[in-house]
Amino acid sequence: MPDTELRSRVEEALKSIRPYLEADGGNVELVELTEDRTVKVELTGACKSCSMSMMTMKAGIEETIKRSVPEIKSVIAINN
Repeated sequence: MPDTELRSRVEEALKSIRPYLEADGGNVELVELTEDRTVKVELTGACKSCSMSMMTMKAGIEETIKRSVPEIKSVIAINN
C-alpha cells in the first residue's frame, strides 16, 4: 500500500496549484496513488474540456507534483 505521508505530500502539491486552476473555473482531484508511485488525477470544471488542459497537466500539475514529491514516477490525467 502506498505511504499515506506520500499521498499527503501529493495533496499539498495539488493544493498549491489549485488557486490558479480555480481562477479559470477548473480544478484537479487526486484519484489514486499507485504502488509504483504513479499519481492519477482528474481534471474537473473548465479544465476538463479546455483545449489547453494537456499543457496545464504537463507544465503545471505534473511539474508541481514532481518538484514537491520527487519520489513520484509519473502523473496521468484519467480524463485526458
